Amino acid sequence: MLLFTCPNCGPRNETEFHYGGQAHVAYPPQPEKLSDREWAEYLFYRHNTKGLFAERWVHSTGCRKWFNMVRDTVSYEIQAVYGVGEAAPEGLSAPPAAQAKSQPLAPAEAGPTTASEGA
Repeated sequence: MLLFTCPNCGPRNETEFHYGGQAHVAYPPQPEKLSDREWAEYLFYRHNTKGLFAERWVHSTGCRKWFNMVRDTVSYEIQAVYGVGEAAPEGLSAPPAAQAKSQPLAPAEAGPTTASEGA
């Protein structure tokens, strides 16, 4: 069992929290101009980092507020907890998704499915 420190409520059991995905994913500046492929990459493609990773969490059974956490995905050790909109502490942040280039969809995944394929 892990002990998470909520920035508003203090240390609490991990069962009070829910994972919200990768932190620092920037919303596209002109979303109306994105293709279906670009939308898919924005919505579903995230880094699968081994080591330090910036994540979003919500204290769902407590204050219900969102916060960011830098956690080591190998050891589960929590390196930092900080508010949404704040930068990760120096030297602890994983590269933000906004700066990293996502992988393109594979050709088999990019094409539409047909009724015979079980879409």
